[in-house]
Amino acid sequence: MDSMEADRIPTHPDVRTIPLQQVLEALVDPVRRSIVTKLCEASTDIRCGAFDLTVSNSTATHHFRILREAGLIRQYYVGTSRMNALRRDEMNEVFPGLLDAIVTADRMSPQPA
Repeated sequence: MDSMEADRIPTHPDVRTIPLQQVLEALVDPVRRSIVTKLCEASTDIRCGAFDLTVSNSTATHHFRILREAGLIRQYYVGTSRMNALRRDEMNEVFPGLLDAIVTADRMSPQPA
């Protein structure tokens, strides 16, 4: 990997150092919950552009950054696509059952029209 490729890889915090408050604040937003729910349901990682979000690209970038900084997702590049992976195993080690509870509640919540 050359230095240009290394510059493109976003930093990812150690989940063990992230306070529960930061994780919960990341998950309070419905757009971010929808991203986490879709990643939880997916059988593969998903590129940023494949999410059906009702926000602008710059706002979507902000939401992905908040999720990454809260330790919920890992991002990496495949060619020019930024891929997203749910850090489920790491989150379950530190906050057992939290993601499943959030995703279950999100699925059961009435969705806006």
